[in-house]
Amino acid sequence: MVGSLLLGLYDGASKLHHVGVTSAFTVARRRELVLELAPLRENAAENHPWRDWADWADDQRMPGAGSRWNRGKDLSWEPLRIERVCEVAYDHLQGDRFRHATTFQRWRPDKSPQECRYDSSR
Repeated sequence: MVGSLLLGLYDGASKLHHVGVTSAFTVARRRELVLELAPLRENAAENHPWRDWADWADDQRMPGAGSRWNRGKDLSWEPLRIERVCEVAYDHLQGDRFRHATTFQRWRPDKSPQECRYDSSR
């Protein structure tokens, strides 16, 4: 099953930043997402901007890194080709990250990933 979706926003220099996750899915929906997102798994790591998360520097949060809130929890992730946009509900951005949980609203086939920028989310 899919546990959560990693969320990203582009900055002014077209760098994709990890800004949080959305995970409020029913068990049935988590199973459906495996099949729905399967085509995006093929060759996803080849050009994924987060594929080198092990080389993480302080200028960007990276998925898979440890968390002070979830010590010992499996935070592994699998990249998807960056071709889909989802809309999430959220309280606010705190700095460069979503504060508190986000809630998946819907897929946005009318938007390209490059349109998902910090300046469009505030």
